[in-house]
Amino acid sequence: MPGPSPAPTSGTSPRRDANERAARVRFRRAIALMLMTLVLPGSAQLVAGNRDVGRAAMRVWAGLLLTVLVTVVVSLVDHRVALELASNTLVLGLLRFGLIAVALGWAYLFVDAWRIGHPLTLSMQHRRAVVGVNGALCFSVAGALLFGSHLVAVQRDLIQTMFGDGEAVGATHGRFNVALFGGDAGAGRWGLRPDSMTIASIDAVTGKTVLISLPRNMTNFPFREGSVMDEQFPDGFSEDYLNGVSTWALDHPDLFKHSDNPGIDATIQGMEGITGLEINYWAMVNLEGFKDLVDAFGGVTLNVRDQIPVGLPSDSYFRYIEPGVQELDGQETLWFARARYGSDDYSRMARQKCVMAAMLQQVSPQQALANFEDIAAAGASMVSTSIPGSEVGRFVDLALKARSQKISTVSLVPPLVNTAEPDIAEIQEMVATGIDRSEGDAPPADPTKKRKKKQAGASTTGGSIGSMADGYAANQSGDLAASC
Repeated sequence: MPGPSPAPTSGTSPRRDANERAARVRFRRAIALMLMTLVLPGSAQLVAGNRDVGRAAMRVWAGLLLTVLVTVVVSLVDHRVALELASNTLVLGLLRFGLIAVALGWAYLFVDAWRIGHPLTLSMQHRRAVVGVNGALCFSVAGALLFGSHLVAVQRDLIQTMFGDGEAVGATHGRFNVALFGGDAGAGRWGLRPDSMTIASIDAVTGKTVLISLPRNMTNFPFREGSVMDEQFPDGFSEDYLNGVSTWALDHPDLFKHSDNPGIDATIQGMEGITGLEINYWAMVNLEGFKDLVDAFGGVTLNVRDQIPVGLPSDSYFRYIEPGVQELDGQETLWFARARYGSDDYSRMARQKCVMAAMLQQVSPQQALANFEDIAAAGASMVSTSIPGSEVGRFVDLALKARSQKISTVSLVPPLVNTAEPDIAEIQEMVATGIDRSEGDAPPADPTKKRKKKQAGASTTGGSIGSMADGYAANQSGDLAASC
């Protein structure tokens, strides 16, 4: 008689084991195809799909990598190349649409890699995992590229909005002289009466900078010979202060028929007549927008030497910034630069220079990248300038060079200058000597003519060493940072 049937074992059948192994292989293959697409777009199609698509994608990828590599190497050798590319609106426009095209193409390759992985042959658990991995990779890569395209568009809009579209001009006697104006914000009133006026005279090669400040209350001064304003006031301007020239010009637009900015142009003619310098470009800073820029950079650290009022006593938010090394936000920095309550115009001019020096030294490219969108938004509403977009790279390069050098200052203020009856010949000699001294082409200042040292316990006003009677160090300095 046959024996009893063997008891069933607890293991799985060989056929089931084989099916599970095959399922795991298919799953790993599907994941591998997606990872191949992440590392080398087109490789999945080359080994398992449409080879024509794979070859085309890999050629495009190789071309992009080569372009990026060459650009990086050239930029490391000469960083001006990177600056010029970052400020060229045509290049930025092509880059923006290029990033969009790469994002869409890469997303297509991920979807196609999922397709050639035969997802319907997978178990439900593996199918869900493949869909999740593919979706995560696809949206991460495409999202990063599309966000990059957005940042490029922001940069392009910033260049187009902030900078002029005129022709670039060459340096004058090896220097670029840029008129910097501070003006109150307001619809249709950019710089109606400039709040501050400074000429940044920049060495076109080294970036070494001299800040030449003109007081807004100067009067009885000439305009550049042969200019429109010189024809109207051949004996000098006594109608108003220097900051009133803009208003006068806006009231007489028929004299500036070919000018888009008659107030600025007229003021520049006065600044040139006073200093003897030829001004190449101008920039108008909206002081309210400046507050947002400081906040975008995370604040600025300043040496506050005396109490600085924030607001006026009648304001509900009135308070003082206390003495000491302080990290100020945008609102506080704006009042540090503008406050006159309990102070004077010349102290304010010194503080404004200290803010300029601090911003130049403390703002880093890393900060700019980390806060790019906020900075771009603040910058577009803060600055209006005649510097053409084609020159942005040049001036960024000069600014980077200036960071490592001492900034000199010359201020046409008391006690050295009588702002009511200025001696123009003496002023122009001061300006020329200040520029020569910054370049090492003039002897150092005569120690017997230096301002009196601040006596211990004497009170001062402002963020710079000095007083109104003796002058503020930041207004006449060979090293602005040390004077602040």
